[in-house]
Amino acid sequence: MQHLISRIKSLAAEAAADTVALRQHLHQHPELSFEETQTAAFVSGQLRQLGLSPQPMATTGVVALIEGRNPGARTVALRADMDALPILEANEVPYKSQNPGVMHACGHDVHTSSLLGTARILTQLRDEFEGTVKLIFQPGEEKLPGGASLMIQEGVLQNPAPASVLGQHVFPHLPAGKIGLRAGRYMASTDELYLTVRGKGGHGAMPEQNLDPVLVAAHIIVAAQQLVSRRANPKIPSVLSFGKVIANGATNVIPNEVYIEGTFRTLHEGWREEAHGHLRRLVEGLADAMGAECDLEIRRGYPYLENEPQLTARTRAAAEEYLGAENVVELDQWMAAEDFAYYSQTADACFYRLGTRSADGRNSSSVHTPTFDIDAQALETGPGLMAWLALRELAAGSPA
Repeated sequence: MQHLISRIKSLAAEAAADTVALRQHLHQHPELSFEETQTAAFVSGQLRQLGLSPQPMATTGVVALIEGRNPGARTVALRADMDALPILEANEVPYKSQNPGVMHACGHDVHTSSLLGTARILTQLRDEFEGTVKLIFQPGEEKLPGGASLMIQEGVLQNPAPASVLGQHVFPHLPAGKIGLRAGRYMASTDELYLTVRGKGGHGAMPEQNLDPVLVAAHIIVAAQQLVSRRANPKIPSVLSFGKVIANGATNVIPNEVYIEGTFRTLHEGWREEAHGHLRRLVEGLADAMGAECDLEIRRGYPYLENEPQLTARTRAAAEEYLGAENVVELDQWMAAEDFAYYSQTADACFYRLGTRSADGRNSSSVHTPTFDIDAQALETGPGLMAWLALRELAAGSPA
């Protein structure tokens, strides 16, 4: 076992400069969700250079198989997402985005280049393992309905069906060389809320002649918080936030309507459904009681993400073998959302976090910010670790 770890680490180190170059190319040429045409072509070209046969799937997704000895013995899937965000990059680096207003600010360029590095390692180790590794390069993680849901609908978890699915995500709060993971419920579901409150606008000095939708909207925003404070089981994490309110009047003008956007997140699918009903009744009832009208659209997003406990325990043990126990940390629950959750609702899955911060504290900007960047060491750790995790998971299905 130690010999194989050493070999993987050697291969990861040999490929590190190329993996960094792949990441920098992807970083310079970001594409938005479901528009990853050039990215998919680039990924497919890299896979063909490794002797693989990439296949298109779900608009701009790419899937490829690495077959070892006895390919039908067991299959493990490894997933990376490829899309970027509508953010103007503020970093002044040679590999700065060449597509103004679009940036790999969530590290998907890291995920994609890392999985390409893993593919490079595993293609050199075909004689060392039994089974098949399925590579999933996925579009549209940042945009509903989520590329994962489309990939699954098109059969990415079939022919061959993986026994488990592994995914990684950058984590700027951890130094490069470390990873974090958590068994069980890890990330939240996410639903988008779109609310229009309609009244009767007019002069701000004569409110008695109007029906003020701003006042109604304010009551709704405040009252809706009882959904979390008084309706939710305190043991079930829940978040309700309103981030956009447009009341397009003036200092002396009451508008006809107010438009509101928000998000609801939780870690329990049953409560999620119940909360939708509570919210709708509260909003519609309060608007009606105050004489206004309203329309509430609840746009259903990703489910909560659950790391299968036994798979996560094996992943933790394998990561400790590869990195050392001191470099594998326990994560807290996180109320952000990820469409990897669709895999976790369909198959045994484990989603872990890859440290990307420099030892001196640089590259610590959060994801989804214009200054996000990583320490290049992560692009040696990430590919090697995922290759080792894949081999250990393939071996988990072998007789003792």
